[in-house]
Amino acid sequence: MKLIVAIIRENQLDQVRESLFEADIKRITVSRVSGHGRLQADEEIYRGKKMIPNLTPGIRLEIAVNDEFVETTINAIMDAAESNEDGLVGGGKIFVTPLERCIRIRTKEEGSEAI
Repeated sequence: MKLIVAIIRENQLDQVRESLFEADIKRITVSRVSGHGRLQADEEIYRGKKMIPNLTPGIRLEIAVNDEFVETTINAIMDAAESNEDGLVGGGKIFVTPLERCIRIRTKEEGSEAI
């Protein structure tokens, strides 16, 4: 079992969600987040003080999958989020981590059956 966390641009949520549904990945968690990656705004000085660059809004997807669905999930996210319209930089990141344990509260199922 793996936990896949993807950070994408806000405007990509619908197309990524549709791509995941087409790949038969239907259980996802979506959160609004903000941050910045490698590309940061130039440091500004306002009234003699250094200003922290603004954080960019984004979307965080969390998807728990069985091992056989890892590549399918990654490919669905990448295919839907890779469009770089208007020359925008910062398409996001995908993180894959081991998922030690999963328990469905309602039925008390554990492991792969709970996902």
